[in-house]
Amino acid sequence: MRGSCTCGEIVFEVTAPPLIVHCCHCTWCQRETGSAFAVNCYVESSEISMVSGAPEMVVTPSNSGKGQRVARCPTCHVALWSHYAGSGAAFAFVRAGVLDERAGIVPDVHIFTETKLPWVVLPEGARVFEGFYSPKEVWPPESLARFRAAREA
Repeated sequence: MRGSCTCGEIVFEVTAPPLIVHCCHCTWCQRETGSAFAVNCYVESSEISMVSGAPEMVVTPSNSGKGQRVARCPTCHVALWSHYAGSGAAFAFVRAGVLDERAGIVPDVHIFTETKLPWVVLPEGARVFEGFYSPKEVWPPESLARFRAAREA
């Protein structure tokens, strides 16, 4: 998957499919994106390769109190991906909206729906969680194996 910022200074590729795709409805994602939710592709950071440019890492607050590091274009300031303290630098939450083929990215789960805006209608059959979930119970075995391998690297 190829992605870029709005001005085109930053271009990158994600060289593996996401471990999982989250549609997060928490109030922090709503505020950060200025929208109803954020769609993030959870991938190993080692699977992000830069084609051009270099993102600026900006530390922002998070609900956990531990903050997150957001990779932004230094020119147009679009958020490209982030690293949450809980996952560490080994994993990135790539913003689906910056990917070229974003129409094909469908959320695997909807999380923190307890704060979902009332006018957002979730697709029938969607996997929905009021808060977070247990990856061991939700992720496919191949994603769990990739996660363990990246954690051990």
